[in-house]
Amino acid sequence: MAALVLTLAGLVAHPVTAGATTNAGSSFDVSPVQWKSCPAYSDEVIGAVGVTQDKVTAFKTLMKRLECGTVSVPLNHRDPAGRQIDIAVTRLAATDQAHRLGAIAVLPGGPGNSGYLDPILRGALRNEEMAGLAERYDFIGLDPRGVGYSTKVACPAGQMGPQQPGPLTEETARKNYEAGVAANQKCGNSDPAFLGQLTTDNVAKDLDLIRAALGEDELNLLGFSWGTRLGMVYRSLFPARSGRAFLDSPASPSARMDEYFVGTALAAERNFGRMATWLARRNKTYGLGATARQVRDQVTKLVRALDKNPRTFTDLQRPLDGSAVADLARRTSSEWARAGKALAELRTATGSTAPPTVKELFGAPMTPVPGAPETLNQTMNLAVACNEDASRLAFDTAWRAYQKLRKRLPVTGRTAGPATMCAGWPLPVQEPTLKRGEGSLVLAGHLYESMSVYDWALQSRRTVGGTVYTVADDMHVSTTRVPECAADVARYFETGTIDKGCPGMATPN
Repeated sequence: MAALVLTLAGLVAHPVTAGATTNAGSSFDVSPVQWKSCPAYSDEVIGAVGVTQDKVTAFKTLMKRLECGTVSVPLNHRDPAGRQIDIAVTRLAATDQAHRLGAIAVLPGGPGNSGYLDPILRGALRNEEMAGLAERYDFIGLDPRGVGYSTKVACPAGQMGPQQPGPLTEETARKNYEAGVAANQKCGNSDPAFLGQLTTDNVAKDLDLIRAALGEDELNLLGFSWGTRLGMVYRSLFPARSGRAFLDSPASPSARMDEYFVGTALAAERNFGRMATWLARRNKTYGLGATARQVRDQVTKLVRALDKNPRTFTDLQRPLDGSAVADLARRTSSEWARAGKALAELRTATGSTAPPTVKELFGAPMTPVPGAPETLNQTMNLAVACNEDASRLAFDTAWRAYQKLRKRLPVTGRTAGPATMCAGWPLPVQEPTLKRGEGSLVLAGHLYESMSVYDWALQSRRTVGGTVYTVADDMHVSTTRVPECAADVARYFETGTIDKGCPGMATPN
């Protein structure tokens, strides 16, 4: 479809900036945004992307305002005249153009998550506070290279290693490792020219070309999870084009997967201590113990019991062993009530079918809804993680580390397995570019979180600068979902000032 010329009141297409400079130093004309009609989504798809029934009408209204298009960028930014790929871009223009403050790029998680609908889902539709921010800021969304509506590739399916219930043995782990090495080599060698260009640095360079194509002198950044690393890299590469940045649940400044596995495992075990205390106070409901120590002992005992005799239920696809208990024990506070019920059910279950809460949590996975946009691209997730992972541990090293971790963390330590995700990845290591800057930056760390460990916010501040905003919960990227915290976010983008933190998601009663 031909490029759409906007004639609606208040929605003025910005001029394209020519002569942008790549990080390699060569200059070239920026591709204009190729605007086109946005996808049409059924009610079933709208529900599948997380829109609750009470917000469907508002979502459809916002979709009518959303602008959708693509920007052409070099696959290899060192060769801007070479192969070009398309990056899918969306824009929800500010409604108060007379008092417009600029543009906020919403940076998705992953790596590999779609951000195409984020101007709506993480922006104007989220709550009154974010909707108010959308009055004076354009919200910009994107599918990073390798994801969703952008140019992407799919790795050939690899052979999985043995999946046996019970404790992971060294023999099984080695077979899994060998299968993983073969799968990674098959993937990495399937299209190295494309897969080797899936890095955070390259996504940041794409983002700067999107900025230029939209005619913006600078971008403000609202990043979530991996999007925080993308935001930190963008600020490092393009400090003069970076405005205010609020990064929720900061990623570690280190891209090493072995450090990631250890950090998240330690944080999960710590947070289980909070869960155990919560369950103990409700011993009449869950029967797991009247003290946190008693709850911990009961859960540890259940791990061992199910490892020794995994439970098979006729209505579940796989037997439940100690790893299922470990999975329940590392749930966030929003799920403590259901996890507690499931733990209690597993202790006393005798029937052939799964107890109700166990079935709810471990039943059949959700099936994809036809026509729904891609939410996570596994190939991009693997490629970015492994292109940037400088560890790529050998089996013996990873196995020893895993054994130590399991002994140190008896409840949750086994959930991740050995840190061998990138073993055998055949492409060279390309670590993200991180430099200390002086621009406006807020790092929102969550005190008890395990997916993005609070200490990573402190490490990021030491690496790139900024201010740490402390959220007193264990919920990943919850800041803009809590009205009190979202009000701080909105105030920050409007004034540049922010408080020291907020309570975050409330612990359940």
